[in-house]
Amino acid sequence: MRSFRSPWWLPGGHLQTIAASLLPPPRVALTRERWDTPDGDFVDVDFCGDPRASTRLVLFHGLEGGSDSHYARALAAAASARGWHLAMPHFHGCSGEPNRTARAYHSGDSEEIDWVLARLGGGLLAVGVSLGGNALLKWLGERGEAARGRVRRAAAVSAPLDLAAAGDALDRGLNRLVYTRHFLSTLKPKSLAKLEVFPGLYDAARVRAARSFREFDNCVTAPLHGFRDTDHYWASASCGPWLQGIRVPTLVLNARNDPFLPEHALLRAARQASNTVVLEFPRTGGHAGFLVGPFPGSHAWLPNHLFDFLTS
Repeated sequence: MRSFRSPWWLPGGHLQTIAASLLPPPRVALTRERWDTPDGDFVDVDFCGDPRASTRLVLFHGLEGGSDSHYARALAAAASARGWHLAMPHFHGCSGEPNRTARAYHSGDSEEIDWVLARLGGGLLAVGVSLGGNALLKWLGERGEAARGRVRRAAAVSAPLDLAAAGDALDRGLNRLVYTRHFLSTLKPKSLAKLEVFPGLYDAARVRAARSFREFDNCVTAPLHGFRDTDHYWASASCGPWLQGIRVPTLVLNARNDPFLPEHALLRAARQASNTVVLEFPRTGGHAGFLVGPFPGSHAWLPNHLFDFLTS
């Protein structure tokens, strides 16, 4: 596998992150299935490729992402070109339609990962990006040897191994102005719409006033999913402590200049990884960026790199 290096014309973690999101790869034809969940809710899953293919891949998206995210489209195109079958499940509320129950989704939602993987069957390759990477790594660590029955190999891209460090970083300076404001622009309306269906879940005024992840998670994410507060949520949902329990061959790919997770926190959390985890921390790449080539760049490196690992 070739190590990553950003092109000369794309300096810095912020530009490497933003440029990748503004350069969407071509769309691949998708088919959608709706799976009803045991709690009366549903999960929408988008598929591409031949369902009879011998290689089956599942992708878990990031915060407020989905099958139209730039990394999802890049992976879908690359998987289709290889003749693979790709499944892209959406976390609750991320498929374009509100979910039915009061719960939403969160960074440590390994139970959701478990249910989706069980439905897809064994022998899978699995990839998670950002929030989806954190949830996948947490599931792999929690299940240990048992995970081998579902997943043959796995990879996580730009997963926030330490949610407290990531949350604090995103709530400061330029990060707060650019990324946090962007995420809250969809999270807050969804949360307020849920209150119309389920009055009293949380305080609408606090939702409207939230200007940081800490404030939003304290008034919405934490109480909605059984956590005492933001600190309890971030500590409980972080995948870092679970890396030592992973027994499936797994690639953890994080750029050291990822604006979402400081390098010192990345390296500290990664010390706990088991010897079945391959840690790859290139100097550049941003958050789920990894563009290569001449301007305006190409998304080709990331899917090819991940697939080389998954099939090695």
